[in-house]
This record gives sequence, structure tokens and C-alpha cells, in this order.
Amino acid sequence: MLVLHSPLCLSPTENRLIPTELRQEALALQGSLEFDDAGGEGVTSHVDDEYRWAGVEDPKELKFVFPGAQRMNRGRHEVGALVRACKANGVTDLLVVHEHRGTPVGLIVSHLPFGPTAYFTLCNVVMRHDIPDLGTMSEAKPHLITHGFSSRLGKRVSDILRYLFPVPKDDSHRVITFANQDDYISFRHHVYKKVDHRHVELTEVGPRFELKPYMIRLGTLEQEATADVEWRWHPYTNTARKRVFLSAE
Repeated sequence: MLVLHSPLCLSPTENRLIPTELRQEALALQGSLEFDDAGGEGVTSHVDDEYRWAGVEDPKELKFVFPGAQRMNRGRHEVGALVRACKANGVTDLLVVHEHRGTPVGLIVSHLPFGPTAYFTLCNVVMRHDIPDLGTMSEAKPHLITHGFSSRLGKRVSDILRYLFPVPKDDSHRVITFANQDDYISFRHHVYKKVDHRHVELTEVGPRFELKPYMIRLGTLEQEATADVEWRWHPYTNTARKRVFLSAE
């Protein structure tokens, strides 16, 4: 809109009072301009762009965590087609990462060809680029440490996670830890080197995050509608906050 010689425009610049007959119109314009600014950082439209941060923290880092993994964008492919393609190519596990505005919030692990499929909530995610002074990530097959999985369900979840990794070589200096505490599984990734015959130097290489399991289904990912539920977390029961499922304590 182009306005020429309007009293509303002249009064602020010349430090004069707005004429009486225009004050109501000025108040209305002031109210309409209250939210007429540049918006938040990086917003280029009056429409809230909820996909602005999508891809900022990309789950591609998981490709380097699991030896032999291949990353792909789902795009418009339906889940059934992806699972069939994985089975046809001898894939052992299908991992699906859910994100919200670029931050990973969920992980699905589906073992092929017959299941099970485990569902996890992701929290406290720290990507590699957020950890200072990191070098390149080793792609050697890692040694695994699992701690705190003492119940029957805990051993089941531990098996689902540790069989994502191949058998390492004895001289591998890469270590991945899954440590359970109060049903939150801490994932940590380190490399070590021997300083001398008595000391070892441990270096975190990331990423790091916490996993909270909430469901295990029999069958593969595309069978959600028909597969039986082996276990499900019920957060709205009276004892949900007090009970732990992955450890016998």
C-alpha cells in the first residue's frame, strides 16, 4: 500500500499531535501493527514455518554408529514397500528415526525378517557437532557394554539393541555402552587408547542420548495393525512412576 501526504504519516515525523478526527483510526492502526514485525530469527513468512529446523540435526550420524548401516530418506515410500525391499536385500534390521524440528525424538527398531519391533522415545540428544574437540569417528566394529538389564524384559531389550552390532575384533578400540537406570537407557560412544600397561585413556566421540522403551510388538514394522503386543508401557496407571521394568530391583 502506498500513502501520499497522509496526516497519520506526517504527525510522528514532525512531532505534532494527531488531529482529533483521526485519533480513533490511529489507535486501530496501532493495534493492528502490534505483531507486524520481522518475526523470529530466520522466519521469512507470516506463516509459522514448523519445518524450519528440519534436518538441522540429521539422524545420518546413526549411520556411523552401526557398522554396515545404510541411510535413506523415506520420502513417499510406504512402510510395507520399504520392509519388502529390506527383506529382499538381506537387511537384518530396519531403524526408523522420528524427528521434530530437526531434533530426533523417537526410534523404532524392527528386526527382519520376522520381528520383533521395539519402540523407543529419544531424549537428551547431543549430536557430535555439539561435543567440543572431536576427531573423526572410528568405523571399527565396537565392543558392547550393557548394564542394568537384569529382568526378563530387560534382557529382551538388551538383546534387541546388542544384536544391531556385528561381532568385533579383539583389537578394536571402540566401545558402545547401553546403561539402564530407572528404565532410561543411556547410550554412550567412546574410543580408548592404552597410555601404558596400567592406564587407559577414554575419549567420548558421540552422539549421546537416552532411550525410553514403551512398546514391543511381535512381527515387523508393516504389521502394526495385526501383530500382537508383547509388552507395552502404561504411563497412566497408579503405579507407573514407581515401577521399573528393565531391572529386577
